[in-house]
Amino acid sequence: MRTIILVSTLLFGLPTASHGGSVGLEVLSSAPDQVTGGDALISVERGPRLKVTRNGDDITALFADSGTALVDGLKVGENTITATNGRARRSLRLVNHPVGGPVFSGPQQYPFVCKTERSGLGPPVVDNQDGQGYRVEGGWSRDCFAPRVTDRLYRSTGGQFKPMPATRPDDMSQTTLLDGATVDFVVTRERGVINRFIYSLAVLEGHWNKRAIYRFDGGVAIGHDQGTLGGSALDPYGLGKGYAILHSSGTRTSTHYNLILGGETALMVKERFIELYGRPLYTVGVGGSGGGIQQYIYGQNHGSRIIDAAIPQYSYPDMVTQTIHVGDCELLERYMDQHPDKWAQWDRRTALIGMNASDTVANPYTGRPGSTECVKGWRGLTPLSMNPKWTDDNDPEWARMDPPGVKDAVHWTHWEDVKNVYGVGPDGYARSTWDNVGVQYGLKALTDGVITPAEFLDLNATAGSWKEARDMVQEGCPFVPGACPADFDPWSARNAHQGDPAPRRTGDAAAIRAVQRSGLVFGGDIDIPIIDWRHYLEEELDMHNSHQSFASRQRMLNHDRDARNQVIWFTDARPGGARFDQTPEALQVIDEWMAGIRANPRRGVAGNRPASAVDRCFTTDGAQIAAGLGVWDGILDRRAPGACTRAFPLYSTSRIVAGGPIEGGVYACRRQPVERAVARGLYGSWRPSAQERARLKQIFPTGVCDY
Repeated sequence: MRTIILVSTLLFGLPTASHGGSVGLEVLSSAPDQVTGGDALISVERGPRLKVTRNGDDITALFADSGTALVDGLKVGENTITATNGRARRSLRLVNHPVGGPVFSGPQQYPFVCKTERSGLGPPVVDNQDGQGYRVEGGWSRDCFAPRVTDRLYRSTGGQFKPMPATRPDDMSQTTLLDGATVDFVVTRERGVINRFIYSLAVLEGHWNKRAIYRFDGGVAIGHDQGTLGGSALDPYGLGKGYAILHSSGTRTSTHYNLILGGETALMVKERFIELYGRPLYTVGVGGSGGGIQQYIYGQNHGSRIIDAAIPQYSYPDMVTQTIHVGDCELLERYMDQHPDKWAQWDRRTALIGMNASDTVANPYTGRPGSTECVKGWRGLTPLSMNPKWTDDNDPEWARMDPPGVKDAVHWTHWEDVKNVYGVGPDGYARSTWDNVGVQYGLKALTDGVITPAEFLDLNATAGSWKEARDMVQEGCPFVPGACPADFDPWSARNAHQGDPAPRRTGDAAAIRAVQRSGLVFGGDIDIPIIDWRHYLEEELDMHNSHQSFASRQRMLNHDRDARNQVIWFTDARPGGARFDQTPEALQVIDEWMAGIRANPRRGVAGNRPASAVDRCFTTDGAQIAAGLGVWDGILDRRAPGACTRAFPLYSTSRIVAGGPIEGGVYACRRQPVERAVARGLYGSWRPSAQERARLKQIFPTGVCDY
């Protein structure tokens, strides 16, 4: 996707100049071919005989006070801005798109639930009389547009943001800026709808420090929803220090997980901000989980056009490759639950799932001690991402959607949410990448002696796989509360292939090729400052498992053998300790880093790292344990474990246990014949007998994974 965007910019944004020389002319707010909303912030080199035209109309007066002006009146499609100064001449071809999009994300998703009323913007604008979309007085709205609103807020001494009255309120709080000045905490905010999503731009009134934070939020959802603003839209720390805060419901993965659409939305929101306030010194991304993923993906796909630096928190390299091993969870948990003699001791289950497990952490489904990350962190993600008949989206706005029953026409899967990338098969369902052909579950457990050869064969013969979307049926308890307690099926067994040997599932090759070149997969091509920070939550069986920071680093190393622009910080958060927030310190380090880049651009990102921009780890109260080269040794290399590695044990995934790489991302493995795997010693000390080899070939008729 990044390559496609850059190529289109060259095609449409190339300036032309006469033989008499050229005059400086630049679009500040966006790429020339990605202008939206009918206006663009234009910079022009001023001169005594300057003349500027828009599609032939003279607009020189806009630039009377300065060389920068907001040029409006752009038509949808191609426009030409021309600047002349005597014989010097330069033209820019701009391509303007509607504020409702799309720009490059492809056909828009319908049905699409409007939430402007819930968000305080009033009812959406009527855009059709065809009975399509959200029902409002006077008609229907398919695209959920609402006009912009601007308001003023203050932060009270009690910590709430309140409407600013005409006179200074008694409970006005004050805040200390980056430069040490103390001022009243008053915020100017603009909200509206861009690319069909609700956005917010907030700035400390009169005290913007010329820096911006784009706050990205996490969560998991399947789209068809405008979403709402998150609490981070009014980030009190960032605003209190003078940062501008950019935010959109379209860059919250609790709204959707189409990060091509999310990147497009972020570009449009950034464009609007620049039109209002000008270019910031830099924009840093901040956000956890899906908010961290977005920073890696957008930094890869769009360079520094959205964010100049990133603070991804609790992150994964991307979401789409997480579906690979998360899709194993219910299959393996069902198998282990069916063999309680072996797996009643919960902490043993790490041997198969790779993730942490505990005999003492409470199980939310049994109410008793004993759980795993698959159960506590991921259970339900397979129905959510793969079953077209199940959704947890029961918002009341659906009652106002027409035509009646339109919600039931949606295929509620991740693949459907991003069908513009995955494509749609001949059965009418979005193509799916999920594949477990040749995957030898528990291979490391076998070679470590945790399971016997007989158990290894039985596991792989009966683990099974997922049915095609068209063949899935509605979920049972606990996903459908009305089915409880009798129809208890937390493993979604009704939608899994079973048998002996149970069939494995082949991912759609076209979908795999499409997603790998789409920009949804993080391939490591990123060159902005990154502080990857997380609390260490392994003992809580939290889904944000810690090895993912190193999966991102390994992908960067795989790309160009250079990950010096990324540092990894862990802060201890084990039970009984505090949960110290390292984000303010990360912002300070980023500010130093970006100042160095501005002062010495030739040194590049890695060459401008300040002394504190190194790998580090911290105690529960934020005190540093260790920092610098080697603290994470032993994770991505064969060195002795470093100080941070020793302090924070890492776990893995079911696919790593099966022999896959730490960085993950292998949708469909290359396969090798069973005989070759045996000859290579893949099974450790086990030397399968002729009968056991025959069993392996029965389970894996097309061979086993050769990672």
